[in-house]
Amino acid sequence: PKPAPTPAPAPVEPAPHAPQAAPAPIPAPPAAPPPPAPAPPAEPRTVPSTAVRYLSKPAPIYPSYSRRLGETGRVVVRVLIDERGSPAKAEVQSSSGHARLDGSALAAVRAARFQPYTEDGTPRRVWVLIPIVFDLEN
Repeated sequence: PKPAPTPAPAPVEPAPHAPQAAPAPIPAPPAAPPPPAPAPPAEPRTVPSTAVRYLSKPAPIYPSYSRRLGETGRVVVRVLIDERGSPAKAEVQSSSGHARLDGSALAAVRAARFQPYTEDGTPRRVWVLIPIVFDLEN
């Protein structure tokens, strides 16, 4: 008698690969804090008009119509002088009561040039009050 055939061994399927756990991420070193922001420049302070020197003095033009009307007055202009000695901003601090005179005073101060104001040898922005007088006698 013939021996009974032995069943062929069933093919062994390779075991599915078990998902490997990803290696734990290495924590990054803590980021260095950003450098502190530079301090904002100090607000310009007001200095007396005698603390600044003119390179070209304000020369207001007396408006001819104001002369004819006999308008006189004193305008105080508040001017911000920058580090180069230029008027960066000008505004009427105290009005003469006449818009033409106020406008002429503003124009004159804006056209003026100053020696830069310095503290400890460093140019600084400063506010200065500049009086402009409109008098028919002068």
